[in-house]
Amino acid sequence: MHPRTALLSVSDKTGVIEFARALHAAGVRLVSTGGTARLLADAGLPVAEVAELTGFPEMLDGRVKTLHPRIHGGLLARRDLPAHMAALAAHGIGTIDLLAVNLYPFAQATAREGCTLDDAIENIDVGGPAMLRAAAKNWAHVAVVVDPADYAGVLAEIAQGEGVAPATRFRLARKVFAHTAAYDGMITNYLTSLAPGAEAGADRVPARLPYPVVLSLQLTKTQDMRYGENPHQSAAFYREATPAAGLLAGWVQHQGKELSFNNIADADAAWECVKSFATGGAAGAPGQAACVIVKHANPCGVGVGDTPAEAYVKAWKTDPTSAFGGIVAFNRPLDAAAAEAMQATRQFVEVLVAPGYTPEARALFAAKTNLRLLEVDLPAGTAASNTLDFKRVGGGLLVQSADAKNVTAAELRVVSRRVPTPAQLADLLFVWKVAKFVKSNAIVFGGGGMTLGIGAGQMSRVDSARIASIKAGHAGLSLAGSAVASDAYFPFRDGLDVVVDHGAAAVIQPGGSVRDDEVIAAADERGVAMVFTGTRHFRH
Repeated sequence: MHPRTALLSVSDKTGVIEFARALHAAGVRLVSTGGTARLLADAGLPVAEVAELTGFPEMLDGRVKTLHPRIHGGLLARRDLPAHMAALAAHGIGTIDLLAVNLYPFAQATAREGCTLDDAIENIDVGGPAMLRAAAKNWAHVAVVVDPADYAGVLAEIAQGEGVAPATRFRLARKVFAHTAAYDGMITNYLTSLAPGAEAGADRVPARLPYPVVLSLQLTKTQDMRYGENPHQSAAFYREATPAAGLLAGWVQHQGKELSFNNIADADAAWECVKSFATGGAAGAPGQAACVIVKHANPCGVGVGDTPAEAYVKAWKTDPTSAFGGIVAFNRPLDAAAAEAMQATRQFVEVLVAPGYTPEARALFAAKTNLRLLEVDLPAGTAASNTLDFKRVGGGLLVQSADAKNVTAAELRVVSRRVPTPAQLADLLFVWKVAKFVKSNAIVFGGGGMTLGIGAGQMSRVDSARIASIKAGHAGLSLAGSAVASDAYFPFRDGLDVVVDHGAAAVIQPGGSVRDDEVIAAADERGVAMVFTGTRHFRH
């Protein structure tokens, strides 16, 4: 299908002049609207205004300009049906063979400070989606382009003399319907998130509810997987259109086998934990390198140090047995020293995640052809997380804000008679940061910038504490004088007694139990320091 007439009407004008110039050179007649028409005319291109086709001027401040039979007839007519072509001829309507449209920037408009409801409504495109859907429905006879990134491919096929291929037209049509669905979903999310009464003050910035009445999501499949969590389950990975910088979905894979379902899930757990450590000073303070090793969604070792190599050795020492076959993540680019440290432990690693790798490190890892080497952008100072967190249940979806709360030293409340030393305070903040990423019930022992024992996922917090101490014993680590974190309060003093029995000298926990006084009294009786965060970190 070689186009004879093209209609161009774009809000994103990236590359449109070059696109139009190439179409004109290929003998295609150009038709356009408003600002796009003026832009093309100013570039010296012969372009007809839509009004010349319709016989009607743009009306109602531009709300009506393409909603006309001469436009939609030209887009929707099937060229293989004589009755359709006869109807066009009878009414003097020409075909439109190529359509390039992208829509009013609704997302950008509503994201602007001071956007009123009136502003939002005026940025809802009507004619654009109508044309796009018409052209996409008639993909067998019309090429439709919604993304400037597709201009070059369309032009290349036209230049070959055969016109735009059917497979390309169908691919572009599918892209259009996905685009218009996302556009409508975005409008739905905005309008159904407005607080009651918003319509009474359309000239004001409307109050917004935290969650829309109707939630529309759209993600794009980027990978089919061999299987899911288990071999009898099928699976695929879907990605947001533009993942925020610092999120795992923006990974670049440098080497290794294709990622599995469990690889991605565990890599995300490791990456979310390690990037919570800023990249000098006391444990977890800005400037330090951090390493997290994850196995089955739980950190089995976390370390911080002056270098990635030091951080890795600390993380690995926590639980060398569990580290085998794990996912390793760093918050700093990996250098040769860190790569050599990993090789020295002979740890089998499924996936390695870091914000970069030196050429020397890449060369050292190259021999491990099955090792999946992922690079994820981590802008300085970022701790970006998903805005919303989802959990699927039967017939529904639980939606909540992300657990992005980080407690600072100034927010801690010392509740025991013994006050933690500066070194203990640093250890407490370190283990608290780790506990946030351990499945509940979580108990984390640590000290000196490394985890010493981690107890995860138990129905009893006392059992988690015992498991953490057992893990430490297996690794040959002493818990004497350690700091310990509990992701939720101790409901009874028995949990506190167990961690102190195993060597804890300082405890950090949310507080909030009806028996807090009993637990505080136990801490004073045992001579340990205890601080409350006022924040709980359940992770299910």
